Amino acid sequence: MSPSITMDWMAGEGQKLAECRHENPFSVLGPQAYEKKWIVRVWMPEADEVNLILNNQKTILTNLNHPWIFEALLEENPGVDYQLFIKRGGISHTQKDPWAFRKEWMGEIDRHLFAEGNHHHIWRRMGAHKTNIEGTDGVMFCLWAPNAKSVSVIGNLNSWDGRHHPMQKRLGGIWELFIPGLNKGDLYKYEIRTQEGHCYQKADPYGFQHEVRPAQSSIISSLDEYEWKDEKWISERDKTDQLNKPISVYEMHLGSWLHASSNEPFKEKDGSSRKPVPAADLKPNSRLLTYSELTEKLIPYVKARGFTHIELMPISEHPFDGSWGYQVTGWYAPTSRYGNPNEFRAFVDKCHSEGIGVILDWVPGHFPKDEHGLAYFDGTHLYEYSDPRIGEHKEWGTLIFNYSRNEVRNFLVANLVYWFEQFHIDGIRVDAVASMLYKDYLRPDGEWIPNEDGGNENFEAVKFLQQANHVLFEHFPGALSIAEESTTWKGVTDPTDIGGLGFNLKWNMGWMHDMLDYFEIDPWFRQFHQNNVTFSICYNYTENFMLSLSHDEVVHGKSHLLHKMPGDDWKKYANTRALLAYMWTHPGKKTIFMGMEFGQRQEWNVWDDLQWELLEYDPHKGVRNLIDDLNSLYKSQPALWRDDFKEYGFQWIDCKDNRNSVISFMRRESSTGEWLIIIANFTPESHQNYKVGVPVQGYYQEIFNTDSSRYGGSNTGNLGGKFTQGWNIHNYENALDLSLPPLSVLILKHDKRKSSKNSKQGDMI
Repeated sequence: MSPSITMDWMAGEGQKLAECRHENPFSVLGPQAYEKKWIVRVWMPEADEVNLILNNQKTILTNLNHPWIFEALLEENPGVDYQLFIKRGGISHTQKDPWAFRKEWMGEIDRHLFAEGNHHHIWRRMGAHKTNIEGTDGVMFCLWAPNAKSVSVIGNLNSWDGRHHPMQKRLGGIWELFIPGLNKGDLYKYEIRTQEGHCYQKADPYGFQHEVRPAQSSIISSLDEYEWKDEKWISERDKTDQLNKPISVYEMHLGSWLHASSNEPFKEKDGSSRKPVPAADLKPNSRLLTYSELTEKLIPYVKARGFTHIELMPISEHPFDGSWGYQVTGWYAPTSRYGNPNEFRAFVDKCHSEGIGVILDWVPGHFPKDEHGLAYFDGTHLYEYSDPRIGEHKEWGTLIFNYSRNEVRNFLVANLVYWFEQFHIDGIRVDAVASMLYKDYLRPDGEWIPNEDGGNENFEAVKFLQQANHVLFEHFPGALSIAEESTTWKGVTDPTDIGGLGFNLKWNMGWMHDMLDYFEIDPWFRQFHQNNVTFSICYNYTENFMLSLSHDEVVHGKSHLLHKMPGDDWKKYANTRALLAYMWTHPGKKTIFMGMEFGQRQEWNVWDDLQWELLEYDPHKGVRNLIDDLNSLYKSQPALWRDDFKEYGFQWIDCKDNRNSVISFMRRESSTGEWLIIIANFTPESHQNYKVGVPVQGYYQEIFNTDSSRYGGSNTGNLGGKFTQGWNIHNYENALDLSLPPLSVLILKHDKRKSSKNSKQGDMI
């Protein structure tokens, strides 16, 4: 190659680099073999002087071919050992040359697994990784953007100028660049130039930490630094059948459970004060609690209530507080609103040490259109479907993941593994599953595309959910995977190997709506709606159900749970207690939303905290006492949970007394043969001498009564228990003559010891 051709070629390459049109900077920059010698070329925009230092020898680099390409001819390959002494704008510094580090980060196997959608730890390759390459500390950046014209790393290191650090395009549309000298905490983004020449600045889809909104940059963060102390918890969890355990979940939103005064800055362990998080639309003079403060305040509270799990509404990074976290832009990062990733790890670790599991809301159904997010990521519809009839939720203003693309499914499936592996979470609740399963979800006729069979099922989403659950349980057999699925889709909790979606629990939305509809009507009319109470048992064993009274039912004008109830305050409290007790005795695992445990009056507001001042009043204390005791009783009585998903676990005694709005049933468990008797009176009238058939004669202890004065009731009851009499009712020879308090639930248990003692005394008589 003649000098003139070399000069022309280099000028052209320099122009492409300067205009951010170069996808292969390694073909130009760094050490290059040249006629048995080596040329070192350095890309240094706007530099005044660049010198190469190797073995304490300084070589002046020239820029004859392009003002920003500095080069020198060397006798030997300098490898990565040289340094650059740079003068720019009157400032000088020394650094390593990024383009000297040429080894591929994503190997052939990594690329292959990613391309077929089966790289379960792709986040260990993608993203920004602090690492040491050939003896040099720095950060390896790796991004998937197959349709981009060029990609650059931008940040404080280069004044956010995309001309400075162009990345190398590898096979499979992977872009890589190792930048020496960067540190944990440095900010960065990717500047992506499309084939049409448009320029986008994107946060890292695999970023492990991001700035607090409204800022949008990703933050270099290290993995695997935290020293976990929950090995025993994880080991026990993964060898245990979670469905054969009591599960009582406290659903909550971290940013609106409790606020601190903005006049009280959070103190770090070293005594320093942390800068408050921007307040968004919080009430005046208030701030968000940090993960560390929540560890100190929330965990003891949940433990005192007796819940087995905390479920957190989405904490993956999101730009808008008003989305409640359901419009995610940072799937691989816990939100920085409350602190850094290790502080969240410490929160989970403390939960486990206190015997509390952690469930996260996970949102693989859609993502927002924010410019720094996944939308139109590399100038094409990379993560979303291109056709808005399948790629957009118009009602929500969000985009739908393209589940047919292997790399997109991989992004989401690996994200599950990431949260369980990196943050030791114990379960997920998958939001809006129905929106994924049905192509016509919230779409009028003519605005959706049928599948290949002409139906409305989204087979690609089905395949994704099956893959996600299969991989999850393959890695974490003791996990919980809970579907918020509001239709009658068959097999939501069936294993994937028989065609199911593979979840192990499904929210029972039918029970929730039936019960809320029932309790909202005047008790006199309830006699005409007995089916609302009893219908759930007809389909109870079609899926593994979790009963839920969720956040969706206490917003947008629906009122909080207490104020859904009719009548005066006394009736509101009594109705609330009765509903909660019926929920805890009905088959299925349990979830309630924060504030329900003490009778919150106002609707939930994401900008405010709970009405903790209500606990100054006895009726609200009573509701909280009820929850405390329900959870304690629930965990101590296997009949209430061991056979939740077996027909043996439930049996009606009488479900037909609609005239009195009374139901009675048994909860049973097969391992010991124990059972409980539950009687619910859903009217404000007490019923004296109410007879309930029971399977065995003897003494039945009243172990729970929602009308107890401890809960704010009138203390009507049965003096601690009753002996049976031979009335032959409800197909049983023996029965109890009970006093049913108004708007109440009673739980009775056969006392073998007292029954046996009474029987022997009767024989002596």
